[in-house]
Amino acid sequence: MTHFFHRHVKRTLIGVLGATLLVGGLTACGHRQHDYAASMSAEQYAQRRDKMVDKVASKLDLTEDQKKRLVTLGDKLYAQRTALIGQTKDPRAEMKALVAGAKFDAARAQALVTEKTTVLQTKSPEVIAALADFYDSLNPAQQQKVRDFMEGRGRWFHRG
Repeated sequence: MTHFFHRHVKRTLIGVLGATLLVGGLTACGHRQHDYAASMSAEQYAQRRDKMVDKVASKLDLTEDQKKRLVTLGDKLYAQRTALIGQTKDPRAEMKALVAGAKFDAARAQALVTEKTTVLQTKSPEVIAALADFYDSLNPAQQQKVRDFMEGRGRWFHRG
């Protein structure tokens, strides 16, 4: 039973770190704009995602099937991010509204936290499943490259 628990905890941690790696990589490829991707269209996202998939594919020597799984993971992350942002065009304005008056709007702050938490709870299983599907499709050498990168021994996206 402990082996089962440890295996799933390890898999979940690797999944979360892998998702962080992909999101960080997508961010690193973008311009250093103040509102990076806040108003990015689906087409713009797809272009950036494809660029990142090509970079990761070259580092890991991915097969076409693995690339498709990575694209699926990227799409799930994008869907989660879009849902997390919600309908607002300016998330900062929502946060500024909390402190706009003489008193902090604690009720609205709690509603925002609840809304964002619900989105994470709803969308995260899809993201974790896509990440697990991608990671599990990697061969042991590719998985080791991912672990090495996460340990800081890799500099995949270093510029210059």
